[in-house]
Amino acid sequence: MSCRFQALGLAVVLLLAAMAPGRAQVAAIERSERYAAIVLDHQTGNILVSHHADALRHPASLTKAMTLYMLFEAMQGGRLALNSPIRMSAEAQSRPPSKLGLPVGTLFSVETAILALVTRSANDVAAAVGEHLAGSEEAFARQMTLRARQLGMTRTVFRNASGLPDPDQVTTARDMALLGRRLLQDFPQHYHYFSATHFRHNQGLIRSHNGMLVDYPGTDGIKTGYIRASGYNILTSAERGGVRLVGAVFGGSNWRERNAQMASLFDEGFARQGVRGIPPAAAEMAAAAAAGRVLAARAVGGGLPPPVPAAVAARAARPPATAQATARPPARAQAAARPPARAQAARTAPSRRQAARTQPARTQAAARTQPSAAARRAPANAPRGTRATPPGTQRVAGTR
Repeated sequence: MSCRFQALGLAVVLLLAAMAPGRAQVAAIERSERYAAIVLDHQTGNILVSHHADALRHPASLTKAMTLYMLFEAMQGGRLALNSPIRMSAEAQSRPPSKLGLPVGTLFSVETAILALVTRSANDVAAAVGEHLAGSEEAFARQMTLRARQLGMTRTVFRNASGLPDPDQVTTARDMALLGRRLLQDFPQHYHYFSATHFRHNQGLIRSHNGMLVDYPGTDGIKTGYIRASGYNILTSAERGGVRLVGAVFGGSNWRERNAQMASLFDEGFARQGVRGIPPAAAEMAAAAAAGRVLAARAVGGGLPPPVPAAVAARAARPPATAQATARPPARAQAAARPPARAQAARTAPSRRQAARTQPARTQAAARTQPSAAARRAPANAPRGTRATPPGTQRVAGTR
């Protein structure tokens, strides 16, 4: 009997040890001054979990959820179709990464824009969409803010279409969750785009930044974001047992911490709604199915998008390079498998004559691969109103 109790105690200790990293991440994010979170029931709008839900925060690339709302609305009004062309201007192309990197003058379809915003979080595409819909990104940001007010997002101000750093571009967790709910309610015919784990573009695969699509069964959207002033943010939705939740988390120090917090809050929300957790075997099957959600876009003026070959979908379902890297043997094992340094050097070192022959070629190759030093310009901002300064406000380049 004592042996059974000892074994049971050991199992409990091992289980708690395995859960410790996730709990530590959850505790760390809640101590951050940038932290804010909310979970609400999609059907009723009732708030299930709330932490600093009305505190001002920077949206980062969650901004693109509003850009997509405006794009879907233009399609619903008959102004655009999925195969309508959008032009990449020099102004839009100058935006810093993340970006699709299309040359100036390129025409790309509305559907390409949707998938590029959802997966790559392309800043250049967001700016081009704003220019196409309003004439300039600055004018588009004003329209975004006005429409946000009409939706009930009372504390949100947009200054650009992408979420690139601007001290006056602010929102709240409550406002973002409201936007997520309206995307589901107002455009159910387009919501499936947010579940794409990959976008097939120019024969290549663009992986979504939203790891919760695979890591948390039932998740099917919506958008992630990061700038230094905001930390790692997410606006997402998940459905289990006929119950759908919408949630937002702001202020993670990394994407793992942010996702762990969002998963913990969703677990709490589902439990409050009487929905049980998913068994491990079913969770693994759901993750494998989610990993293969590959979408392609129709061309400008074209019909239905080309089907994604089964081989491409299978390649998308493989774990990312970062996951494969974690499966490599420890450094000590790798070092033990290597030959002694002297023996390796003796076998691989070229002769002096070979070195003399290859040196000019190396110099030329280095000269050819030097990166361009052209500076990128920051996006133009709309006229300033009352300046809001959430915690950690500062200007940095890049959002995703």
